[in-house]
Amino acid sequence: MSDGAVGTEFSTEMPEALRAEGEELPPGIGPYKLAWRRLRRNKVALAFGGLFFVLVLMCVLAPVYANDIAHTGPNDENIAKALNQYGLPIGPTWHAKFFLGADGVGRDIAVRLLYGGRSSLEIGAEATLITMVFATILGIVAGYFRGPADGFISRAFELIWAYPVYLLGIALGVVLAISGLDLGLFKIGGNSLLITAIIIGVIYIPYVGKPIRGQVLGLREREFIDAARQQGLGHLRIMFGEILPNVASTIIVFIPLVLANAILTEAGLSYVGAGVRPPNASWGTMISDGIHLLPAAVHTMLVPGIMLVLTVLGINVFGDGVRDALDPRARIRIDH
Repeated sequence: MSDGAVGTEFSTEMPEALRAEGEELPPGIGPYKLAWRRLRRNKVALAFGGLFFVLVLMCVLAPVYANDIAHTGPNDENIAKALNQYGLPIGPTWHAKFFLGADGVGRDIAVRLLYGGRSSLEIGAEATLITMVFATILGIVAGYFRGPADGFISRAFELIWAYPVYLLGIALGVVLAISGLDLGLFKIGGNSLLITAIIIGVIYIPYVGKPIRGQVLGLREREFIDAARQQGLGHLRIMFGEILPNVASTIIVFIPLVLANAILTEAGLSYVGAGVRPPNASWGTMISDGIHLLPAAVHTMLVPGIMLVLTVLGINVFGDGVRDALDPRARIRIDH
């Protein structure tokens, strides 16, 4: 450029840091494929995810263990063989029947542990499904339409959010345990596991719906949404065809977090008698029954407590790994 010319000379060379980062990635790799490669390199998260899978598989196979190994059901009482000379439940025998000992009325703890896990995991999964479906729909509708729709949904979120989780859960659990839930086409009995799942699912909707709403408020002002409107796409097409894929990462990250909290909440509600109703077993009811036998029969509370901790720990650590893998700011070297 001559000395008398006025202008600015721009360099066309890519900065060294960006070039180095770009050389690490294969051409055309998508965000979810990249996230999967990042997750595969997180051995700790995969190990705890495998632990959770093993625990789920054990609970699924509970009938096989009860029928073919222990030869007893979750509610079968055998006081004559399960209580010692002092009238206390026996401890672990480490063989087929009463592998982990018995409870105060002669029921096999190992069998009840697996059946209780089925109840806890079923409630957690159903509650997570309810939370994620309704929170996603309500969050997208509130953030996209704004105005009266946003005002009504946000006030409903804040009303639920205003109550402590366990206080609201206990209140709803006691009421619905007495009256059940009439949904018009069918009625759910008060002792059904679905009652507890619905209560927990509804309680956690604002905790997921509000972050989704905030993200949608920013997305609706982006250029690709304006382009979709210019093309004549309807509201439903824009919300679930354009906006939903862009909040999918947030939804995926929330799933393990909500699942872990739902399982813990079920255990807490069942512990105080507002969750799973007898004779159904859950880890919360087993802890509640076992605490009355302390310190003579500590295994009756310790065994379900350890199972609950391992399950929630496995979900949380794996969920943290998923969150890190989906984080676009993560700097993890990916080999070709």
